[in-house]
Parts: sequence; C-alpha cells; structure tokens
Amino acid sequence: MIGSGIFFALWGFGWILGILGLVAIVWVIYDVLVNQKRMPDVEKVVWIIVALFLGIIGAIIYYVIVKSSHKYEEPREESP
Repeated sequence: MIGSGIFFALWGFGWILGILGLVAIVWVIYDVLVNQKRMPDVEKVVWIIVALFLGIIGAIIYYVIVKSSHKYEEPREESP
C-alpha cells in the first residue's frame, strides 16, 4: 500500500520534470531564434542541439553563458 503511493509520487515528479525540461528546450530555441539577432548561425545551431540533448541543464548553461552577458542581444530602445 505505501509502496504504491511512493511509486505514484515519483511518477508524478517525473512528469513535472519532463514538462519543465520541454519548457526549457522551447525557451532556449525561441530565445536563440528570436532574440539573439547578432549570434552567428553556427552558434545558434550548437545551442539548439545543446538544448535538445541536455534539456534543463542545457537551458541553465545557456542562461549562464549567453543570457547573463547580453552579448548577442540588440540594445532595446527606450520610449520617451
């Protein structure tokens, strides 16, 4: 009885991690294709492959290396 409860809890946790991984992959791909205008195409392909193979870990690496430096983003114009 107790073992089945733990099984379902772990199963639910696995689903949550899977959905979070999918969201992380979609976020990286969207950000690379839409926001990183000055990033070379080869590097875009590399980051998309990293996101697809590493999931959440790849998204964290992408955020630390690319997003935190704002290296490839075009500066936003401020409204008056």
